[in-house]
Amino acid sequence: MKKAVLVCTLVMVGSLLGGCAKKGLEEEGRGALTAPAQVEQPAQIAEVGSGDGAGASSAAGSRSAAAEALETIYFAFDSFLLSEEARQSLLKNAQWLKENNSVRITIEGHADERGSDEYNLALGEKRATMVKRYLVGLGIAPERLSTISYGEEKPAVKGNDESAWSKNRRAEFL
Repeated sequence: MKKAVLVCTLVMVGSLLGGCAKKGLEEEGRGALTAPAQVEQPAQIAEVGSGDGAGASSAAGSRSAAAEALETIYFAFDSFLLSEEARQSLLKNAQWLKENNSVRITIEGHADERGSDEYNLALGEKRATMVKRYLVGLGIAPERLSTISYGEEKPAVKGNDESAWSKNRRAEFL
């Protein structure tokens, strides 16, 4: 894990100094972190009460509950833009986080195996950051959210085809 953090830090510094290059990068993914359309706030988020005591669980119980309750967000190839389906999932995730306001989460950014290690770490970071920004836009306090990128290090599915790759291009919650 220290290696991933060190490499991610180096990638971020490299990105600031000269950018991360990869052939075939889709134009739609560039600069999207600042695109206002990506951090749209829904007109209204239903506040659901936690009268069942869900917010009173232990830290370990909260971690398990969060991992099971929060939906994984999937991304298109070479992109960190949020699809409409991803936005709907994040709306549900934000509602759960509001009901369980003591839970802190880590957003893990992942990529498929295509591309260099450095590129995939940077892409995973952009995906995790995009998800965090969207959740903050939905009213979740930023101090409750942290991000980390694993790039291609932790595939959800092993395989060298689109069905495996599509499951590995994701942001997960811990």
